[in-house]
Amino acid sequence: MDFRIIKTVISREYTTRVKKKSFLVTTFVVPILFAAMMVVIFLIMGNTKERKMDVAVVDQSGIVMSHLESGDRVTYTDYSSEVPDSIKAHLKDYGKDALVVVSPLDSVKKTVSVQAYSKDPLGVEFTGGLSRKVDDAVEEYRIAQYGIDNLPQIMEDVKSNVKVSEYTLDESGKENVSESGIYMIISMLLGIIIWMFIMMFGGQVMSSVIEEKSSRVVEVLISSVKAVDLMFGKIIGIALVALTQFLLWIVLTVILTSAASMFMGKDMLKSFSGDPQMMAQTVGMTPDQMEAIGGVVAATDTTAAEVIDGQPDGLQTVMSTLSNIPWTKLIISFLIFFILGYLLYASLYAAIGSAVESVEDTQQLQMPITIPLMIAYLVILMAFQNPDSPVVVWTSMIPFTSPIVMLARIPYGVPMWQLVLSIALLFFTFVGCAWLSAKIYKVGILMFGKKSTFKDLWKWLKQ
Repeated sequence: MDFRIIKTVISREYTTRVKKKSFLVTTFVVPILFAAMMVVIFLIMGNTKERKMDVAVVDQSGIVMSHLESGDRVTYTDYSSEVPDSIKAHLKDYGKDALVVVSPLDSVKKTVSVQAYSKDPLGVEFTGGLSRKVDDAVEEYRIAQYGIDNLPQIMEDVKSNVKVSEYTLDESGKENVSESGIYMIISMLLGIIIWMFIMMFGGQVMSSVIEEKSSRVVEVLISSVKAVDLMFGKIIGIALVALTQFLLWIVLTVILTSAASMFMGKDMLKSFSGDPQMMAQTVGMTPDQMEAIGGVVAATDTTAAEVIDGQPDGLQTVMSTLSNIPWTKLIISFLIFFILGYLLYASLYAAIGSAVESVEDTQQLQMPITIPLMIAYLVILMAFQNPDSPVVVWTSMIPFTSPIVMLARIPYGVPMWQLVLSIALLFFTFVGCAWLSAKIYKVGILMFGKKSTFKDLWKWLKQ
């Protein structure tokens, strides 16, 4: 390879792309759209919480109505003396949004059944709240059946809400406060950033190769530049463009979201995260995981570091956990996996681009690349639950998934030998794949008029 020529190709790719209108538009429009999306989400959540409902209740059991206390969002009115079918048929005339019918008490099973009727779907939040209130009523009834004096108070007294305080021990045995939610946030962010970078900009390498091939520009370039030099120059040039755009996205997004949060105010932001149960259902996490994240976020508003009832406060926990993270190892590892992971997949994308004449023809050839990336993405979603499970450990070693999964493991602590082995495997796999991709690229870039298959790629590798 001629590094002088590669440098020239890199310069050409970078300057050509950053001067395009499409680059400028996407660089500034994407952060605006992202910030607008966040504002819309906040507004939707805020408006959803303002919805008020008037609910008619026919309590045939006699034990539930007393537990249905009206609030700012739901007003319960007792219609137990009326016929449910009459109310159901004339909800608008009654001025009600819904009808709740509680069945007579089952004396054998000591429970009731509940039906809710409305013109429009009631939503998970309403039905979940109603279910909890009915459960409380049934539990109170069952407790009363034992005939034990002060049993409700006894049951209340024995309830406990013990919170676990996490401490990590360093080599000297010193205890440091930690919080798993912070590790979870960092590991997910790092893994998703690299996954997104590879998917987006690896695809750009493939599209660029296809564009030059279909326009026959590559024939002119190959006459003065070796195919291998052209391929690596293109890969590195697009990587620099991607880094530039990515950094601008981060800066602009932070500025815009900060401005939006100041405009909307803290009350609206708090209303967005005020219900962990609903948020958990929205993002697909368990309520415990959302509560952990909510605790971490809430801790950043704490102004003093105290220990309350033997528990360290939020700010102390956050700062201690952040200090426990091996930032030097994490940053260095991020850069290494970031670079090697991109180079590995970009070389494969370049080979695929050279073998076809249009983006539509890439679907079959692109499948072997897409599957490992999707597996890696799914693994990082479970890595924070058990970072040392066999599946997570093995996928952090396999070169095609390690750039994403290993970064998700590092905040939890990874043995140095595993980290070194993962990097070594990734490096040698990149070298091997780059060599194979270069062989495909040299032949495929000048092949026209035929849709390439895996059989054709194998022939080119043997030439």
